[in-house]
Amino acid sequence: MTHIIHKDELPHSETAHRFEGHLNGGPDISFFLIDSERGGGPDLHTHPYAEVFVVQEGEVTFTAGDETIEAKAGQIVVVPAGVPHKYVNSGRARHIDIHASGSMETEWLES
Repeated sequence: MTHIIHKDELPHSETAHRFEGHLNGGPDISFFLIDSERGGGPDLHTHPYAEVFVVQEGEVTFTAGDETIEAKAGQIVVVPAGVPHKYVNSGRARHIDIHASGSMETEWLES
């Protein structure tokens, strides 16, 4: 059945709202809605599925495997399954981080 979820109904921190498909009607997709100041971003990690980052505002510096990628508003970064990655917002940034899975699975590689 079609339904609407307000983002503030999702589990969230000050900078990220978390949608997991298996908790919200079963779609095989999950995502974070990120709105963060300069310097925000996770430590190095990996997933058993691809992750797609849709940069809506600002600039984000990604480390994916051995690559450093500077992405800005209007660009999309695709990190394949199993590739260690992290990012740092180069300034204030808004992006959607899409996980190709109905539930998020993360292996943290540094702390």
